[in-house]
Amino acid sequence: MDLASFEESSAFSEVEKRVLRYATAITQTPTEVPEELFNSLREHFNPQQMVELTVAIAWENFRARFNRGFGIEAEGFAEGAMCPVQPPTRAAAGRGA
Repeated sequence: MDLASFEESSAFSEVEKRVLRYATAITQTPTEVPEELFNSLREHFNPQQMVELTVAIAWENFRARFNRGFGIEAEGFAEGAMCPVQPPTRAAAGRGA
């Protein structure tokens, strides 16, 4: 999957594309998240999930900027690696996960 062209990609659902737009908006300097984008995500995520999503994006942005500040580059450990998305198990689905 090519994240750079996610808008044109059929590999991402509309909700996933909204999350990627949100991540892009949060990562830019200055940070400006359009209200309509934020509200469109609230249609799919409850307040706790919105906090978790925002924290995850902000944390990764922090780590990337921190590493860049110290000149830390990728070590290649994830070269060719991927984390496949798996559907939730019945037990997890029953807990609202």
